[in-house]
Amino acid sequence: MQPDGTIDGSKDENSDNTLFNLIPVGLRVVAIQGVKSGFYIAMNGEGMLYGSEMFTPECKFKESVFENYYVIYSSTVYRQQESGRAWFLGLTKEGQVMKGNRVKKTKPSSHFVPRPIEVCMYREPSLHEIEDKHRSRKSSGTPTMNGGKAVNQDFT
Repeated sequence: MQPDGTIDGSKDENSDNTLFNLIPVGLRVVAIQGVKSGFYIAMNGEGMLYGSEMFTPECKFKESVFENYYVIYSSTVYRQQESGRAWFLGLTKEGQVMKGNRVKKTKPSSHFVPRPIEVCMYREPSLHEIEDKHRSRKSSGTPTMNGGKAVNQDFT
């Protein structure tokens, strides 16, 4: 994804424009956000991909792991009217965006391999902390996460 939100492919896998955040927004549903641009990948009613500054329903994609460990992404909003077949994200060999209604899940143009670069873990808010805002976190008794490992807390 380019800084202006346009989407295309690149053979340079070390480019900053090829880094994306996969943000879970539902059960097996993700939002795909360009790290550098901050835009979300979205699919419109014609099946074309575009970069969206705001998160909208067109930015939600069902994530499915294929038999060969590739991942495919399909629109949660749009599909073929007659057959009900899903519209998929896809790129040609030249890196051009394909229309979602032309992409088939069995073709390499729709297969992606996510590589974890960094795993971010966030602590869920606790109702106890909301009610007891005046109490310090140290005395809340809730362990916090630090890089995926529980942190021991001193209770005094």
